[in-house]
Amino acid sequence: MMAATLVQSSLFPPPLQINPRRIGMQNKRRSPPFVQSVLADNNKSLEIISEPPKTVYNDNWFDRLAINHLSNALQASTGFKSEKSGYEGLIEAATMASQKFSPIKQREVVMQTLDAYPKPILSLMKKLLPPSKFSREFFAAFTTIFFAWLVGPCQVKESEFEGRIEKNVVHIPKCRFLEGTNCVGMCTNLCKMPSQAFIKEFVGVPVNMVPNFDDMSCEMIFGEEPPPQSLDPAFAQPCYKQCKATIKRNHKNCTD
Repeated sequence: MMAATLVQSSLFPPPLQINPRRIGMQNKRRSPPFVQSVLADNNKSLEIISEPPKTVYNDNWFDRLAINHLSNALQASTGFKSEKSGYEGLIEAATMASQKFSPIKQREVVMQTLDAYPKPILSLMKKLLPPSKFSREFFAAFTTIFFAWLVGPCQVKESEFEGRIEKNVVHIPKCRFLEGTNCVGMCTNLCKMPSQAFIKEFVGVPVNMVPNFDDMSCEMIFGEEPPPQSLDPAFAQPCYKQCKATIKRNHKNCTD
């Protein structure tokens, strides 16, 4: 019992304080701490201690509008039609894309999906907000306010950038997309890589997304160039033992 308590405490530190006034951030009911999932290894694996309950989200009208817009765009890009609505429909469409396409094709599909966002607005933001301390902090704050519906409640953190302190990091205590898919490969190929490329190309600011697959948290570091895939720790990560994609493909790593 004492060992289980120590494992639970080390895997799940207390979450940081979230500002409840941000859009979409007041609608989350935190789950009690459980062992979230089990990572597979080539030679050995851990036993599942408990089936964790899914985090419950009470999406408001803005959240539902954004979720359905992205879900419909992804379904149009993949050619797959989900009978489910809301975030479940988005997860189902993403799952079908991961099973149907190669990792490279998955990223292309997401880039095509993101074309649904108005390019004139993105181009204007790119022109008015060239890379600077202000733009990095602006996009970090913008993400926490307008994209909590996609990744879950998040907050801005400080970090050192070129010798000075900036508020250029978005900390996501528990990623909604990663929890919903329960798949390392879907995180890297359908979120991390295409998002990094899209933001750099259309917003003009590099961003490095650093997922933590142990506790399902993530950090988006605006202004930092992501490492090459061959050196990125996210691609050395085996998938979760309960990942359906891993079971279907009969191998441990679903990032490739």
